[in-house]
Amino acid sequence: MSKAKLTFCGGAGEVTGSNFLLETDEASVLVDCGLFEGCDTCGDKNVDPFPYDPKKIDALFVTHPHVDHVGRIPKLVKEGFRGTIYSTPPTRDIVEVVYDDALKIMREETARTGAPLLYGPEDVTQTLALWETREYRKTFVVKGLTASFKNSGHVLGSAMVELERGGKKIVFTGDLGNFPSPLLPDPDAVNDADYLVMESVYGDRNHEARDERRSALEDIIEETSRKKGVLMIPAFSLERTQAVLYEIEHMVEGRQIPRMPVFIDSPLAIKITDIYKKYSSTYFNKSVGMESKGGNGIFAFAELSFTRTSEESKHILAVPEPKIIIAGGGMSEGGRIIFHEKHYLPQPKNTLLILGYQAPGTRGREIEDGAKTIEILGEEIPVNARIRTISGYSAHMDSEHLLEFAANDADAAKTIFVVMGEPKSAFFLTQRIRDYVGLNAVAPQRGDTFPLDF
Repeated sequence: MSKAKLTFCGGAGEVTGSNFLLETDEASVLVDCGLFEGCDTCGDKNVDPFPYDPKKIDALFVTHPHVDHVGRIPKLVKEGFRGTIYSTPPTRDIVEVVYDDALKIMREETARTGAPLLYGPEDVTQTLALWETREYRKTFVVKGLTASFKNSGHVLGSAMVELERGGKKIVFTGDLGNFPSPLLPDPDAVNDADYLVMESVYGDRNHEARDERRSALEDIIEETSRKKGVLMIPAFSLERTQAVLYEIEHMVEGRQIPRMPVFIDSPLAIKITDIYKKYSSTYFNKSVGMESKGGNGIFAFAELSFTRTSEESKHILAVPEPKIIIAGGGMSEGGRIIFHEKHYLPQPKNTLLILGYQAPGTRGREIEDGAKTIEILGEEIPVNARIRTISGYSAHMDSEHLLEFAANDADAAKTIFVVMGEPKSAFFLTQRIRDYVGLNAVAPQRGDTFPLDF
């Protein structure tokens, strides 16, 4: 068999910009094509030409719809890609609303700075026209490659990409989910891949157990009620919002927490929650799937309000405390959360709850690291509110489970490529895989190319 090669065009030596190129004699295919985020040079990286000719790419496999995995696909299309894009059905549905939101943000940025648009609405339309969906574990053939998607447990419809050729197999994990999840089934195991390209966001850290994270959330909500304060949750619109909302709904209905207004203050999160409802009986874990079929379904209780318009969002200020506000965006870089932070962070009775990874250079990371003041909309805001962190609601698998995931493939794996993590996280996990599993693990850098026996 002739040799193939794998090139790491993004997401290697860094957390964002997922973009991997696999080349064989018959095919050139990509896995993901995401935005670079959270760094001083990310803007330049996003507008730079691709390190390959988009016109010569036969297919693109998408693991899930976070922008660091899909954000540059319309740019790829703008520059000539006309192959087929494959994902699961929920990913395709979510991508459509993600791109609509991204276009609005880019237009605002262009109006503010004069920077050119990365892509336009016509490129999004063309992108969606190239898209095809496949269900989990259904094989299909692309240019001599037998492909299938496995459940990665990260967000609704998220997938690992499994490619097979001549009896050899490579699996790209995308982002692996933290489990057990309130909503999603556990990730599928991988035990027969010759090559594994796996994420490492939490490669050097562990999460709380599910009971611990739920108990911590309950305590924080009760504390908010006692102090008649505001609980602000900067939430990622995809998965984190839905998982935490589901937990709060169960606590309310089980009378484990005092009743108080709960606001989902993010148009994008509301649209994605509607998509979650659409797939709740088929893509959720069994218990939630059954629950979604009865009564009012999920994401529906008396205290819950979805604030779609900016006027509805502003009205939240007039609602008496205590109250809970779940608002985009997850790293406090933009979205409606920054307006709530500006108003409520100065008051000690309030709480800001950080639920997931905060990238270096973001406002969320500053707050998490203990900043006493932060800049919001040109104004210095004192941080007097309590800052709490629960890592267990992260949608990413933690260090111990990542190691176990790699160990499952120990009998088959020739090489494990550790990607999608800060350097210290990726190197830590790489060394643990070498030391504890005895496998050949490497942490590639962007631009590295490796020959494969594939």
